[in-house]
Amino acid sequence: MSRTTRRQLWVLAGGGAVLFVLLAWLVVPWQPVPGGMPEPASASDVFTQVQIQRGEDYAHWSRLISWASLAVSLVVSCLLGFTTWGSRLLGRKTRRWPVTVIGLTAVVLLIGRVVTLPFALGLRQRRVDYGLTNQGLGEWFVDEAKGLGLGIVFTSIALLVLFGCVRRWRTWWPVIVSGIFVVLVMAGSFLYPVVVEPLFNDFEPMEQGTLRSQILDLADEEGVAVDDVLVADASRRTTTLNAYVSGFGNTRRVVVYDNLVNDQPDAQVLSVVAHELAHAKHDDVFVGTGLGAFGSLVGVGLLGLVMSSPRLRHRAGIDGLTDPRSVATVLALMALATLLSSPIQNTISRKIEMRADVDALAVTPASAMVELQRELCVRSVCDPNGPAWSQFWFGSHPTVLERVAVAEKLER
Repeated sequence: MSRTTRRQLWVLAGGGAVLFVLLAWLVVPWQPVPGGMPEPASASDVFTQVQIQRGEDYAHWSRLISWASLAVSLVVSCLLGFTTWGSRLLGRKTRRWPVTVIGLTAVVLLIGRVVTLPFALGLRQRRVDYGLTNQGLGEWFVDEAKGLGLGIVFTSIALLVLFGCVRRWRTWWPVIVSGIFVVLVMAGSFLYPVVVEPLFNDFEPMEQGTLRSQILDLADEEGVAVDDVLVADASRRTTTLNAYVSGFGNTRRVVVYDNLVNDQPDAQVLSVVAHELAHAKHDDVFVGTGLGAFGSLVGVGLLGLVMSSPRLRHRAGIDGLTDPRSVATVLALMALATLLSSPIQNTISRKIEMRADVDALAVTPASAMVELQRELCVRSVCDPNGPAWSQFWFGSHPTVLERVAVAEKLER
């Protein structure tokens, strides 16, 4: 690797980190609750003892299965990525480099899915046992296959860009790859609601009526331009409740789960919609996209520096990023980076989610928010007293007891 390329990689990693921190400092609501966060509510004040025990029983084994699945996935990724096993998955026959990249991507992701399939089936069975899903096993496998297919497509695109640029521009590839990745991240956020979401759910416009009018009035009150209000047939897969605002620009729409509309009072529906509209009000999708784009700069820089290690290349039997057989190594490094960066991502996510709660409480009753959070937890069989370290590392939302405490504080 030339000195110019190495210098670019250090600049990308350091500069991307600085830009990420600067953007996060400017746009993330680090103190989202006026007057500071209150102490979490007591679980016994919000739930019955039976509900608490049921949530703890379900979550205990579900967490263990999930952690075991993650551990096995990482071990397999590292075995394929940091030994010659991964570089030899397609054999020794010489192929055109795009074929090698796509083929290895598909094989590595497929192996990862197969080795974690028993854990996924175990989690699904627990969801069935606790009444969290009514989806048949065949339909579940179809959705899993769709997810795997999308993962192969999107990962292949990213890796084709990476390896193509490295092979074409040996010196300036870091700058070119980073620019393309930023564009891809932005495009993905814009296209996801109109390209990917319809593969898993059917959407129909909400019928004209009081609830639709209230949602549109709420959007006007929060200053959010909404293209449409849709109802997703989520009940075919899950009994949990949700709503969200997806996309931005001309693709922004409010999506409400059909079981939320059918099973809950309008006040609770409006509470969750107000929360989601707050995300759109603050352009949280765009903010997240920007943070992801700067994060990709850090990732490209660190990836290039790590892949330049002679010891790593020797152990994996590859020639660095110019070698398309290094797909497994790149994917292993990405998996490790995702795990290590999770606390940063989820800390930011929890702050943004709490701001959305605070904004929702400004336009909807606190009692509706409290009852909504209680109902969401009961329907999803959540554990209100889960391990603090797990919440710190993996929790993308505040806990239900934190959200109830904020609602009660702002009501007072």
